[in-house]
Amino acid sequence: MKNLAPLAHAAGILALAALTWFEFPGHTWLQQDTQIYVPILEHLRDPAVLRRDMLVERPHVSFTMYDEAARALARVTGLGFREVLEGEQISTRALGIWGLYLMAAALGLSAPASLLVAGILSLGATIAGPAVLLFEIEPDPRGLAVPLLFLAIGLAAHGWDLAAGIAGSLAFLMHPPTVIPFWCVYLVIAVVRRRFRAFVPLAVACIVLAIAARYQEGASEAQLFFSRIAPSLESLQRMRAPYAWISEWWRDWLPHYLVLYAASLLAYARLRKRTPPDLRYFLIGLPLMGILSVPVSYILLEKMKWVLLPQLQPMRALLFVTVIAEFSAAAAGILAAQSRRYLEAFAWFALLYLVPLNTSVTIMPSWNRALAAALLAAGATLAAFAEARKFRWSAAALAGVAIGGFFLVPTLGAVRTHPPLHTPELAQLSAWARASTPRDAVFLFADADRQLQPGIFRSQALRAVYVDWKGGGQVNYLTDLGVEWWTRWQRVLAAPFDPRDVARYRPLGIDYIVLSPRNRLPDAAPVFENMGYLVYALS
Repeated sequence: MKNLAPLAHAAGILALAALTWFEFPGHTWLQQDTQIYVPILEHLRDPAVLRRDMLVERPHVSFTMYDEAARALARVTGLGFREVLEGEQISTRALGIWGLYLMAAALGLSAPASLLVAGILSLGATIAGPAVLLFEIEPDPRGLAVPLLFLAIGLAAHGWDLAAGIAGSLAFLMHPPTVIPFWCVYLVIAVVRRRFRAFVPLAVACIVLAIAARYQEGASEAQLFFSRIAPSLESLQRMRAPYAWISEWWRDWLPHYLVLYAASLLAYARLRKRTPPDLRYFLIGLPLMGILSVPVSYILLEKMKWVLLPQLQPMRALLFVTVIAEFSAAAAGILAAQSRRYLEAFAWFALLYLVPLNTSVTIMPSWNRALAAALLAAGATLAAFAEARKFRWSAAALAGVAIGGFFLVPTLGAVRTHPPLHTPELAQLSAWARASTPRDAVFLFADADRQLQPGIFRSQALRAVYVDWKGGGQVNYLTDLGVEWWTRWQRVLAAPFDPRDVARYRPLGIDYIVLSPRNRLPDAAPVFENMGYLVYALS
């Protein structure tokens, strides 16, 4: 039976990964940042595709291996970018859940209890303010890097330095800014404990990335490292990307992270005696770096106006405040239940479940979310107690609670991670444009305002979009592109749609306009029409 235990544990981890994929938090395509990355990948693969689209003129993927990996896998397998990237996404999710399991196991928790910890954290969380997710629902660079960091921490917790270094280096290749807190903590471990093996893979990764950046295909905008942000650019970034500026959101969200940080310290005090030395550094160091990222960002960005900060976005390290607080609370809750401190265990689990249910633990949850948190917390407390008493049904109880969260959070808790943007009408429009319009055609969704459907159309139809709201997210990375985006936005989408403006679209290089049926043009016949969209040719 012992020989089968690793297989059972692996099956549990894969089951949790499947639940995150099919149930909650789920996965999406072309609804968030893949609206940016997929057109870039398509253009890098074939420069004739989308060559008149502003979004792909200066790809900002030079300092990652995200694009090289996706293109290589697509070339080797013959699959499309969606299949390749989603394959990477589910694989890294499973590896991340394994890492959370290893972290819990390093505390001496049993395999079923470790799976419970991993299962609860796999429910994810919204890192409001900096605007990231614990488990990203799209296969963007950060979404692939973060789970690899969880794996690296889990491996390091067991003293497997080289394996941890490989996992952390793979994360670095996917998204360098995300890994800075991890490697800073690991450097402390290496210096104090005189173990530097983990940095061998990192050195290799740095060389690989430098070579890839040197030979990056496609045009690129000159990277500014030591300039100051001009007032006009600051105003644009604050409007389009406020998540990088602490002064835009600290009143709403900073108390939440301070509470979680305090909870992580209190939970660590409960875990300290059974925490292995290497894991101890991460449980203390990662949330500390998350909290310190706030004053660092305030000084370097808001006071010194360093142009590199909106690209690095150091406050996204607040993700580690959340994940370590959740992990420590889960472990502390299990230990409290096993020690028959039932109220304490319930409190830890209730706090833990409020994170995915309510976004902010400092805001009173609605009755249904409070009830969901209470039911799950009570179930986790009972299951942990049953395992301590070695009841025959304890493993089933732990598994039931771990699985139950994936169904209770989105149903009773009514938590939604993404809106339903893909429609048959949009798919029909994209298919028609791809088959029936010139490859260089430029489209404008003239009454779309800030909707995200134009970005879906761009990648599905492989036709250029003159300007859309999602594309403006590049203002943090590419100054010239951001200015051009804002200029175009002011020209055509800043004001509500007016039929009298149609005459001035053609001189801007726009070939087709897309309208909703409510804005049908009375004096023109559409070249395409369905229940959701009308398309007019400008000739």
